[in-house]
Amino acid sequence: MGKTIGIFNQKGGVGKTTTAINLAAGLGRRNKKVLLIDLDPQGNATSGLGIDKDSLELNVYDAIHNGVPMVDTVIGTNAKNLWLVPSDIDLAGLEIELAQTDDWHHLIKESIVEIKDDYDIIIIDCPPSLGILSIMSLIASDYVLVPIQSEFYALEGTGQLLETIKMVQGNYNPELEILGVVMVMHDSRTRLSSDVVEEVRNVFGDAVFKTLINRNVRLAEAPSYGMSIFDYDRISKGAWNYRALSKEILDRMGEDD
Repeated sequence: MGKTIGIFNQKGGVGKTTTAINLAAGLGRRNKKVLLIDLDPQGNATSGLGIDKDSLELNVYDAIHNGVPMVDTVIGTNAKNLWLVPSDIDLAGLEIELAQTDDWHHLIKESIVEIKDDYDIIIIDCPPSLGILSIMSLIASDYVLVPIQSEFYALEGTGQLLETIKMVQGNYNPELEILGVVMVMHDSRTRLSSDVVEEVRNVFGDAVFKTLINRNVRLAEAPSYGMSIFDYDRISKGAWNYRALSKEILDRMGEDD
């Protein structure tokens, strides 16, 4: 049975979706069959892989809210060994609807169970919030990966984030493990970035991956062309960074490369 990784940080603009897309693509290039589930109502992982959201008949909302089998929402992408469950703006209103019920906690987990054997790794791009969708994502995950910017205020909000993870572990998913922290948007030219990495490592210790995701123009451009960094510019610094992170993550999970 495949493993599920939730990519989670309640702060927006921290490279969460960039990491979701390019980690998924990087793992696919290491011959893992990967499914990326876009649970962010903004749908940036969907558009970032070149999918026209308006042309879709089904999306993740249909699986969670309407009981459509998750397998029926899966579509192919232009990336090697990578499939996608696309998102839709309707997700934004779903949290309000679910908040009025008592049985929402395991909806995503139950939707994933039927397809978990079909993939080596499932990656969930969680929304940038501590709301119901994020909690459901963590309940459905085996691991959680936390991207943190190498910038001022990097650790702001991490206490609340860790409390949310502990709450999910204590009440709903005791098997959930913190896979690690990945430092993103790193700028090796500045002392600030290096100081922030050191500070985060002092807090999280060995949980911080050795691989740093550097600021890279090509990495920023790739989503505009609907491509992962590997398809857009496979020899760019961003591609090398996510290639290294993919290997480090597989090593940490004890998976064969």
